[in-house]
Amino acid sequence: MRTASRFLIAIIFLGVVLGGIFGYKFYQFGQMKEMLSQPQPPAEVSATEARTESWTPSIKAVGSVNAVNGIEVANEVPGVISSINFESGDTVKKGDILIRLNTAIDEAAVRTRRAEAQLAEQEFKRISDLLPKRAVSQSQFDESKANFDAAQARVNEADAQLSKKVIRAPFDGTLGIRMVDQGEYIATGTPIVEINMLDPIYVDFTLSEKNLQDVAREYSVVATVAAVPEQEFKGKVSAINTSVNPETRTVRVRATLSNPQKLLRPGMFATIRTLQPKDDKVVTVPRTAVSYNTYGDFVFVIEENDDGDLVVNRRSVTAGQTRDKRVAILSGLEAGEKVVSKALLRLRAGQKVKIQEENSDESSGQSQKKQPQEASE
Repeated sequence: MRTASRFLIAIIFLGVVLGGIFGYKFYQFGQMKEMLSQPQPPAEVSATEARTESWTPSIKAVGSVNAVNGIEVANEVPGVISSINFESGDTVKKGDILIRLNTAIDEAAVRTRRAEAQLAEQEFKRISDLLPKRAVSQSQFDESKANFDAAQARVNEADAQLSKKVIRAPFDGTLGIRMVDQGEYIATGTPIVEINMLDPIYVDFTLSEKNLQDVAREYSVVATVAAVPEQEFKGKVSAINTSVNPETRTVRVRATLSNPQKLLRPGMFATIRTLQPKDDKVVTVPRTAVSYNTYGDFVFVIEENDDGDLVVNRRSVTAGQTRDKRVAILSGLEAGEKVVSKALLRLRAGQKVKIQEENSDESSGQSQKKQPQEASE
C-alpha cells in the first residue's frame, strides 16, 4: 500500500513538472507569434548606385623577373688573386677591372716571346735585303718570313694569356656578393661575383594559346611583385615565342620593364597584366555589394513596392573581374540601379529598408577613372 502511494506521488510530481514546462513553452510561442504579427521597422542599409566605367581589357598572368644580362663572373685561367678592385653591391661599367691575378710568370713569358719575335724580325729583314741580290734562295726567304710570323703569333698568344689574368666587367651592371678573397688561389671557372643588368629588366610569363591573338609586340604591360605590392612597373611586350608548348598549350611571352630604382631583381615572382589597345564600357559596383555563392552570385537591389516603401530584392548577376575594390557586372544589373553596398547577410528578399547613408565617392555623377580590365581566362 505504501509503495502504491509513493508511485502515485511520483506521477503527480512528474505531471506538475511537465505541465509547467509545456505551459511555459506555450507562453513563449504565443509571445513570439504576437511579436511576429507586429510590423517590423525597416532595416537601415548603406546603398550605392551601379555605374559605368571605362576599363582597358587585360590578360592576367604570372611570371618571373630576369635580367637582360646576368651572369656569374668567372676566371678563364688559374692563378692567385693579387688585388680585388670592387666591393659587394657596386655598380660597374663595362671594362671595369674586378680582380687581378698574379702575372709574374706571364709577364716573363711575354718578354721572352717579344725577344724571340725581335730576333726573327731582324733575320727576316736581312734575308729580305739579300733576296734581290740573289744572295739567298726563295725558300730561305719564305722560311724566315714564316719564323717571323710565328714569333709574332706567340707574342700575341702571350699577351692574350696575360690579359686573362685581369678579370673585367663584361657589361654595365650591379655586382652581387663577392665570393673570393685576397690571396686566394682560384682554379679555372671559379665563380667570383654575380653581375646583373637591372635597368631595363625582363619579365617572362606564359599565356594560354587561346590568348595568343590578344597579345602582340609593343602591347603595354603592368607588373607587380610581392616585395613592393603598392608599386606598379610598366613596360612593353618585347618578344613572343614562335611556338606553343605542346604539353601545356601555352606560349612564352617576354616584356621589358623600366626599373630605374632597381627594385625588381632577377628571380622575383611577378603578376603581369597585358593591356589591350582599346577600352570597354562596364557596369561596376563595390566588391562588398556582391555575394559570391557556389549556386550563383547575387546583389540586393533597392526598389519601391506598390505602397511606395523601399524594399530589397535579391537579383542574380554575373560578376567579372575585380579592380580597385570594384567588381565588373557582366549581366543582371544596369547602370544607375541602386544596390546595398555591404552587410548583405542580415537581409532577406522583400524586406523593407531605410537608406542610412550614400557613399558620395560611389556616385555615378563623378568622372570615371580609366582602369585596365583583366580578361577572364
